[in-house]
Amino acid sequence: MTRPLEIAVVGAGWAGLAAAVEASLAGAHVTLFEMAPAPGGRARDVVSHGSVLDNGQHLCIGAYVETLRLLREVGVDEKTAFARSPLTLVDAEGHGLRLPHGAPLAAFVRAVVARRGWPWSARLALLRVAAGWRRSGFRCAAGDTVADLASSLPDAVRRDFIEPICVAALNTPASEASGSVFLRVLRDALAGSAGGADLLLPRLPLGDVFPAPAQAWLARHGATIRLAHRVERLDRLDGGEPDAGAGRPGPGDGADRAEGADRIPGAWSVDGVHADRVIVAASAVEAARLAAPHAAEWATTAAALRYEPIATVYAQSERCRLPEPMLALRSDAARPAQFVIDRGQLGGPSGLLAFVISGAAAWVERGTAAIEAATLAQAASELARHLGAPLELVRTVIEKRATFACTPALVRPPIVVVPGLFACGDYIEGPYPATLEGAVRSGVAAARAATTQSGENSSVKGRA
Repeated sequence: MTRPLEIAVVGAGWAGLAAAVEASLAGAHVTLFEMAPAPGGRARDVVSHGSVLDNGQHLCIGAYVETLRLLREVGVDEKTAFARSPLTLVDAEGHGLRLPHGAPLAAFVRAVVARRGWPWSARLALLRVAAGWRRSGFRCAAGDTVADLASSLPDAVRRDFIEPICVAALNTPASEASGSVFLRVLRDALAGSAGGADLLLPRLPLGDVFPAPAQAWLARHGATIRLAHRVERLDRLDGGEPDAGAGRPGPGDGADRAEGADRIPGAWSVDGVHADRVIVAASAVEAARLAAPHAAEWATTAAALRYEPIATVYAQSERCRLPEPMLALRSDAARPAQFVIDRGQLGGPSGLLAFVISGAAAWVERGTAAIEAATLAQAASELARHLGAPLELVRTVIEKRATFACTPALVRPPIVVVPGLFACGDYIEGPYPATLEGAVRSGVAAARAATTQSGENSSVKGRA
């Protein structure tokens, strides 16, 4: 007789939830541990003065195919969860890019040609450089930054398009951000199928988009869920010598490395709970702590990652309605926010605006009061004719370790820590930046690796 594979998942952020769902779909019994009282990690909702806010304004694009697949799997209807529209990056005056419906690359070309506010020379320069990126297969030298890729573009194109896209996708300034990862994002958005570049803005609080439905789905499918439980230690119980190469960082997609690690490991104990395989889906700091006794080199790589913060300033203006659900803002040394989201157009309270400050390290050093004052001043300047009443602060959320700093040739830890011990998260080795899709893909890859390494078709022989 056989019994289901016992998979322990440590961490219930989007990566951990994705891993737990995927492992359950493969027939494993999952025990999910989460140190917080609710799932969601850095993409969850919070309650402030009776209002449900997000702990940071997140969005998706149509190319987030794994995220959308798992949402369908756990019973979430995309139209209920998101407002989908062709990518629109315009300011309060209507200047910017509006991609029409259709194949994304052709739509991008038409949007650039029609872009108001740039001279023809600037528009042609962007199309010429973008054509070069496409001819290269959206690849560049490992050491190139986004600023290097855009060095021949006019200042207006770099300011109005390259830099906002870069901080939105990689949360790293263009002068420091990885050109390779930036091009991968553009490839998925612009060189894929129709709708890949579409903007998906959450209509629901983030907790209701995926974390809560995934938790409910897991409970219905027999998973054991332990919230408010910080895992203290992982112990290897028997068998399986550590692979000399496991846990050692190297090039390539983490999923490829996971598939190559085919040695059958022994069992594990997670705070006394038996598991045949363990997937650590905690933050890089927590993962390094748990992995250190088993794979010191892996833990050192995870602990060495640098981080970029994101700040979100929520403010209310009665009777305010922006011309678009999301507007681009002019960000510089005196104006912190790159985007503003009209939550009132997405099912939230009327007039509630979310100002997003990515790559916010310099502003975080100035302090919350400075961020709020500068954001309100920026809003009064750029949104004056759209504000129904003076803005009133609601809450400012600062996520100091929002994402890893996505720099060129960055070494990220692989999925395989040692045989039988896997890791997932938006920081794990792979081609994507620290996005929801990156986290979900990592969780799916870790679950598939964990459930195909037993040598027994994802089941363990024994007495039922």
